[in-house]
Amino acid sequence: MKIALICTEKLPVPPIRGGAIQVLIDGVLPYLNERNDVTVFGITDPDLDPAEIKNGIEYIRVPQEDYVNQIHDALGLKFAEGVSYDLVHVFNRPLDVLTYKLVQPNSRFVLSLHNEMFKDTKITQEAGEAVIQSVERIMTVSAFIAKTITDRFPIAIGKVQPVYSGMDLMKYTPIWDENVQSLRAELRGKYKVDGKKVILFVGRLSKVKGPEILLEAMKDVLVVHPDAVVVIVGSKWFSDETIDDYGKMLRNLAKSLGSNKVIFTGFVPPIQIPTMYLLGDLFVCSSQWEEPLARVHYEAMGAGLPIITTNRGGNAEVVHHNLNGIVLDDYTNSKAFSEAIINLLSNADKANALSREGRKHAENIFGFEQVYKRLENFYLTAMNTEKAEIVPRRQVERFINSMNKKKKKKKR
Repeated sequence: MKIALICTEKLPVPPIRGGAIQVLIDGVLPYLNERNDVTVFGITDPDLDPAEIKNGIEYIRVPQEDYVNQIHDALGLKFAEGVSYDLVHVFNRPLDVLTYKLVQPNSRFVLSLHNEMFKDTKITQEAGEAVIQSVERIMTVSAFIAKTITDRFPIAIGKVQPVYSGMDLMKYTPIWDENVQSLRAELRGKYKVDGKKVILFVGRLSKVKGPEILLEAMKDVLVVHPDAVVVIVGSKWFSDETIDDYGKMLRNLAKSLGSNKVIFTGFVPPIQIPTMYLLGDLFVCSSQWEEPLARVHYEAMGAGLPIITTNRGGNAEVVHHNLNGIVLDDYTNSKAFSEAIINLLSNADKANALSREGRKHAENIFGFEQVYKRLENFYLTAMNTEKAEIVPRRQVERFINSMNKKKKKKKR
């Protein structure tokens, strides 16, 4: 098949700046490209060529400004040159499907959703229905996200299919593997956590991610395990090293725990993230919002770390309580976190059992080869579905103008 993947305007592919969508695309491309002709449309970046063919995959990159119209024009130019894609996969931008479909009228379109993009604040009822009718299939990162669509748009039932993401098994090595012991020791020496029990947090320093709940929990943890430390890997927003008021509050909270009890690594380039998991003995995802399904769970499983997470959004769909992790229902309560952390730090057998089961899940379900098989099935289903309708340009423009007016009112 001739396939076009259209990324969002936020971050580039390959994922040199990070991003869950970008990591997913890059992870499945080697498998997808084996039997298909693939073009990836995305955003420009100073470290990437605007257009290139690499490993047989064509990359077309346009500037962020006026991104949708530029992708529309690039797709239109391809069509004028005789290139009609069998399938166009649009990532996380429902309304854009209608624009792109105008210039690739012969293609089947699929949409993947990584956030709650069908909320009433994101898309109107009429536009949402038009998008759903215009695509053959809708892929979601979790059953939670699927439900957010079908609850509001019952017409999507039958089109929506959760397709779980994953990670590169070659990049994430379990912490017990003999081949990484020297690197693990080197990293622990670098961050001065030799001989410590390291609780790892990887993610944005944002209130919705809940790092302050984890730091509050450490007050009780340190009473029982004074040799415990928290390593926080991440910054405010991907490569943004700005320390805002929330970041300052976290650092003040860290100071209150004592000297060298919390280590902030700051932003870590995506290419180094797999290695950073080797620092940990235990992984905590303290998300407070309805997490679509944080990819850090896949990464922690791949690294063989016992996981503590929150029962928010799609998290509990891949982390199963007392099987491959601990899932907290009382997610706003720092005491719930401290009890779970103390439990695992005090019970090596239980921690080991959870981590081994997590790695097994990673190998059997969440490696990118398995992700690709799920994606391939999703694509084949779309190709065998009756072709969806095309919304007239005038109607598409009305939907876009309506959403733009809504955004302007919100800014005021």
